[in-house]
Amino acid sequence: MSLPNSDNRLAALLRSTSLWRASEHHLAAPQQANSHYPGAPTGFAALDASLPWRGWPANALTEIITPLWGAGELQLVLPLLRDISTQGRSALWVSPPCIPYAPALASAGVDIARMIIVTPQSHEVLWGIEKALQNNACAVVLAWPGTLSGKHIRRLQLACVTGQTLGFVFHHRYIRHSNAVLRLRAEADDNALSLSILKARGSHRHDRVRLPRETL
Repeated sequence: MSLPNSDNRLAALLRSTSLWRASEHHLAAPQQANSHYPGAPTGFAALDASLPWRGWPANALTEIITPLWGAGELQLVLPLLRDISTQGRSALWVSPPCIPYAPALASAGVDIARMIIVTPQSHEVLWGIEKALQNNACAVVLAWPGTLSGKHIRRLQLACVTGQTLGFVFHHRYIRHSNAVLRLRAEADDNALSLSILKARGSHRHDRVRLPRETL
């Protein structure tokens, strides 16, 4: 049966190759379902294998939750910092709890000239993180915002998309209804860093990954 003329536009839309159809994509591989968040390799094969993007989700916000600073959470992003700095791109650090140790960064292959540190006033921290993520002058933004709410995380995630920037927020508290694309909990475990994948958008896996200290 032919459609009435008034439905011609609908018919054209239904024939469009750009239309997403659940019936055609229900068996898609995780990395295809998340193709709008292409992976940036983490530098750790075990972690990449557990993530649907086979790496960090680009242009998106990653939460790293840790009970205390110095559990190994910073070493987790060192391969990424090394990669972007060797490409001549920069990373912005917003309000780190301790001044990064330049010799350790350099020994890990990070070009410290590409690392930019800012420490805004406490009432300007979240505003500064959001503006940094919206501006793609830096490839990566690492941020320690202190108090966060679900509303704040939603704004930061939207800022990552706007600026096409990879963002990381480090904090101590589990926040319900987070809009971050990836959420990890990092804890020191003997001579290793224990990672729990709390959320990876597009995947129902909740793997635990143990990274020996010698790989960090």
